[in-house]
Amino acid sequence: MSRVSVPCHVKGTVALQVGDVRTSQGRPGVLVIDVTFPSVAPFELQEIMFKNYYTAFLTIRVRQHTSTHTPAKWVTCLRDYCLMPDPHSEEGAQEYVSLFKHQMLCDMARVLELRLILRQPSPLWSSFTVEELQIYQQGPKSPSMTFPKWLSHPMPCEQPAPLLEGLPDPSRVSSEAQQMWALTEMIRASHTSTRIGRFDVDGCYDLNLLSYT
Repeated sequence: MSRVSVPCHVKGTVALQVGDVRTSQGRPGVLVIDVTFPSVAPFELQEIMFKNYYTAFLTIRVRQHTSTHTPAKWVTCLRDYCLMPDPHSEEGAQEYVSLFKHQMLCDMARVLELRLILRQPSPLWSSFTVEELQIYQQGPKSPSMTFPKWLSHPMPCEQPAPLLEGLPDPSRVSSEAQQMWALTEMIRASHTSTRIGRFDVDGCYDLNLLSYT
């Protein structure tokens, strides 16, 4: 599946208060970054990519268009996603991050606006943000999906003759693989069957396939 970059406008960063202590702009504990798409109709968000700059936890909210009769609503599609597994060693800082729609908690269709909430474990943390933010939507389907059916499913009379004799029948491979799996599970679960194919106490092979003295 291809992706198409979505032109967007990143608003200025807003610092929020943490608990009852209002943090300063220089060392805030929570930052909010709003992203708008002024020249794009509601779209299906495919991927969010950015460079992490010492941000520990990320929450993503989107404003979605529901219908013409109801106002657009905000929903949380990702909550407290850890960008730095070990903040003390700064692991994960200044690394590129890609978040895809299957990682989100809600449907990413009909997106109108995006909000990134960056959070640190302490308001005394150094400056942090995200950089080089890129938004992608779902592009056109792969050309292989538009091929005529006769290219991938020829008629019986059009199918080529087998190049080699003795190859397994494709229609039987699946069923025989399932039978082998079931037999393996049965032998594994049965204690009496575990001696099949092994050497016994007297030094003779159980199935008499090999003489062992």
